[in-house]
Amino acid sequence: MSFAVSAAAYHRFMGRFSEPLAEQFVAVVGLRPGQRALDVGCGPGALTAPLVAALGPDAVSAVDPSPTFVTAAQQRFPGLDVRQGTAEHLDWPDDTFDAAFAQLVVHFMTDPVAGLREMGRVTRPGGVVAACVWKHGGGGGPIDTFWRAALELDPDAPDEADLAGSREGHLATLCEAAGLVEVEASTLAVEAAFTGFDDWWSGYTLGIGPAGAYVRDLDESARARLRERCADILPAGPFVLPAAAWCVRAQVPGAT
Repeated sequence: MSFAVSAAAYHRFMGRFSEPLAEQFVAVVGLRPGQRALDVGCGPGALTAPLVAALGPDAVSAVDPSPTFVTAAQQRFPGLDVRQGTAEHLDWPDDTFDAAFAQLVVHFMTDPVAGLREMGRVTRPGGVVAACVWKHGGGGGPIDTFWRAALELDPDAPDEADLAGSREGHLATLCEAAGLVEVEASTLAVEAAFTGFDDWWSGYTLGIGPAGAYVRDLDESARARLRERCADILPAGPFVLPAAAWCVRAQVPGAT
């Protein structure tokens, strides 16, 4: 599985879903002028953009393990504090931020509880730690159609339903295990438009994430069968796909 791809490639695969999701995510959490926020697992900046719009570039920091995404975010937001690193080892002092966000990241943390705990460490007491992940385990994720077709052809296909936070209630459980309190759960819904099947399928050929890795590792015949099955499910012409995400907003304990 890889996210060492260009920002343009990631946008083709997931950006048309993640950008409208980011707008909703920031709105659900709520921010006030003068606050500071951290974008954990920023990618090329889908969530960073509305954070900067809400607070200004001097009040936002971001981190991502992918060097290509760090470079893309630095170029997109000149002067912004963007660092390479992981959620489990954040390079900021205690109590630096008023809010820490993780959009579509908890799925892929090596240790989700440790990552959320670190987000809490760098957030002041009483501040907010928020996360959202696709509903891969609850139906309605943006790549459900792909995994449905893959599982029909290969029952052992490694779909993403068991990723951290993907099933109902699990994201809240992870937050509580990380020592966060006042955990509030909600569901976010977005949709993305495609010009046709080829526009949709092209994203899966770029080797991004578990789905891209699965396509990459298939032999030519198996890849063709999967493409054909997906084409049977989806319209040939323009279409819109909905997607839903679990969302949690939690508080760092210790406020007076």
